[in-house]
Amino acid sequence: MPVHLSAPNPADLHPVAGVRIGVAEANVRKANRKDLTVFLLDEGASVAGVFTQNRFCAAPVQVCREHLAGGQAVRALVVNTGNANAGTGVEGLARARATSAALARHLQVDAVQVLPFSTGVIMEQLPVDRIEAGLPAAIADAQPAHWARAAEGIMTTDTVGKAFSRQVQIGGATVTVTGIAKGAGMIRPNMATMLGFVATDARIAPGLLQGLVRDLADQSFNRITIDGDTSTNDCFMLIATQKAAHAPIEALSSAEGQALKAALLEVAQKLAQAIVRDGEGATKFITVRVEGGKTGEECRKAAYAIAHSPLVKTAFFASDPNLGRILAAVGYAGIEDLDQTGIDLYLDDVHVAVQGGRNPQYREEDGQRVMKQSEITVRVLLGRGTAQDTVWTCDLSHDYVTINADYRS
Repeated sequence: MPVHLSAPNPADLHPVAGVRIGVAEANVRKANRKDLTVFLLDEGASVAGVFTQNRFCAAPVQVCREHLAGGQAVRALVVNTGNANAGTGVEGLARARATSAALARHLQVDAVQVLPFSTGVIMEQLPVDRIEAGLPAAIADAQPAHWARAAEGIMTTDTVGKAFSRQVQIGGATVTVTGIAKGAGMIRPNMATMLGFVATDARIAPGLLQGLVRDLADQSFNRITIDGDTSTNDCFMLIATQKAAHAPIEALSSAEGQALKAALLEVAQKLAQAIVRDGEGATKFITVRVEGGKTGEECRKAAYAIAHSPLVKTAFFASDPNLGRILAAVGYAGIEDLDQTGIDLYLDDVHVAVQGGRNPQYREEDGQRVMKQSEITVRVLLGRGTAQDTVWTCDLSHDYVTINADYRS
């Protein structure tokens, strides 16, 4: 079961003017499951995105990059689950392009105006014929309020859909931000086996969107890790439909720009954290905060070392306060001139280590009390400066192995 995460209530998800979403069952891999989703965008929408840094990236990632680089306005997105179309060579690229072309024909737009996305099993050719056959039903299903259906339609090993929404006042107008994401395993920074789609009706200069989506990703999806694996298919897309009734935002540094960014970041971070809460086999949600670094980069190094460590993660699963594992992870994080005598460690409110050694006041029963919680904060003070950073992760359980051992069956 996910950690303090439930399926989204459709009534809590605000439609975004200029976006319609349709979901269908195309039998991409398994029968009787929602596995094909289309986003249909009104003319005038702006789209930007960031993608996996895995050099062995999937065919749809390559095609999305090509289509976005072409500069034509994006009019639709098509997403399939069950098949990642990764490790499929030249044929995989042809099938990703064929998927875009098939939806484009229905919408009477150019194929380069459609972005394809896939997630699922790697090294199997995409069944384009099934996707093409399912498109009419997905298009017919398209409605502005179908965000919850889409959250379910893009799932793979997720146990619940992930969707959040909020509204904010900008320039006297109500602006909506709504987003969905999927992901539960093969998750680590630099994006992951996740798909994330966030839309807003805000009016914002299109040239600002790429920098904005990258910044949002750096503060949300690039701050999570479940198992340390960087996937082939991940993406995070930002859509601005330009439909809201406020004056255009020309600078993110303006009050209006900051208000929009704060709303977008809140949704992006909630989606990212939901992925961790629904991590494969996860029983605990863990915040790793590293403070007192010389730079943010060294704080991130230490935080990721803790969050990636199988020894740390299994200790959390067992509720075993074997906390020397955390200090060991900080030590091998790659901070070359780190002075261990300057390090303090906290587990929630429990002060575990002082100046690199066990706090004389620390009692193991206090550590175990915290370790038994389903939400835990690890706080490390490096004693080197004023920089800080945060990463979110989960424990590593028996079920993680079971889920991934059985994934293709």
